[in-house]
Formats: sequence, C-alpha cells, structure tokens
Amino acid sequence: MPYPNVHLTFRDGRATVNGVHSGHQIKVLDGTGGVFGVAFRPGCFRPFLRASVSTITDRSIDAGAVFGPELPEPVDVETVDRFLLARLPEPDPTADDVADIVAKIAANPMITRVDSLARELDTSVRRLQRLFAEYVGIGPKWVIRRYRLHEVTERLANGAEIDWASLAAELGYADQAHFARDFKKMFGEPPTRYAERY
Repeated sequence: MPYPNVHLTFRDGRATVNGVHSGHQIKVLDGTGGVFGVAFRPGCFRPFLRASVSTITDRSIDAGAVFGPELPEPVDVETVDRFLLARLPEPDPTADDVADIVAKIAANPMITRVDSLARELDTSVRRLQRLFAEYVGIGPKWVIRRYRLHEVTERLANGAEIDWASLAAELGYADQAHFARDFKKMFGEPPTRYAERY
C-alpha cells in the first residue's frame, strides 16, 4: 500500500531513492540478503532532492544522484544516520509546514475534500496542489484519499460490518463506484474482495 513518503533503500550494495508510488505495487524479494530502508516524512525529502519531488513520483533513481557516489558501510541504523546527517540540507520551513499538513490529514477523518482543507488552512486549492507537487510528489486529493481508505482497512481489521454505500458517502465520494475504483487502484483489489480476507 502506498504512503506519501519518499524512501531511501539499500539492497545488494546499491542504494535507490524511491518516489511516492501513486498505486499499489508488488516487489518480490527472493534469495538471501536483506533490505534496509529509510522513510522520509512526507514533504521533507524536497530539501535533499533540491528539485520538485514530483520529478521522482512513480520512479526510482540511483541514490548517488542525490547523495553522491559514496555509500555508507556497513548499512545499519547508526551508519546510515551518520551518512544522512553529514548530508543534511539547510532547514526548509515549508517542508515542515507540508509535513504538518499531511499529519493533519492523517489524523483527521473529517478531512475528505481538498477545498475544505484549503479553507481550513486559509489558502487556495491551487496553492495546495502546487505545494504538494513540489514537496510531497503527489496531490493533496491523493493524500486525503490514501488516509481515508486506510481507515477502511483499519475498520475491516477490527471486524466492523461495512455498509459500502454509506461508507463511500462518509469518505466524500459521489457514489460507491468511485469509492470502489479508488480502493482498487490503491490496494490492487476491490474492497469487497479485500474484506473477504477479514
């Protein structure tokens, strides 16, 4: 399931930066070895990238393009922490503001529409869209939908009975079909099939 985070991943002597993925993806890990990953707070990779985060949405790039060719050795928490701290960019207050907006979306199930979020933040929808493209790599509508759909999976995990039409309306969807389409795009299967596994 995608989240609005950029990841730095170390595997088999390589390091990649993975932008936000707009839909679900499956990665098969086979053989022996391990993977070490760092998830950056939503909005907070922009200062490292020094470019719009939307340039790496749905993409993976070699970490050397961002951090230089020298990789940390060994790949463990302490070494990777030192590696990143040595490359820490200048503080960017906008990155922190965007991270706070994403945290607000995640924490508040009543946020279901970009226009209501813009009003609450005393800004315009267009400015929010530009801000999210630049700092998160994906639009505020996607982020809102991602966290609202996550609530569906939480309810299913807790054994709740779901009235799909009512839930779609509660989450701000025009109808159940739009909700089902978004759910499938995000999780790779329709909500009813997903629910059967619970």
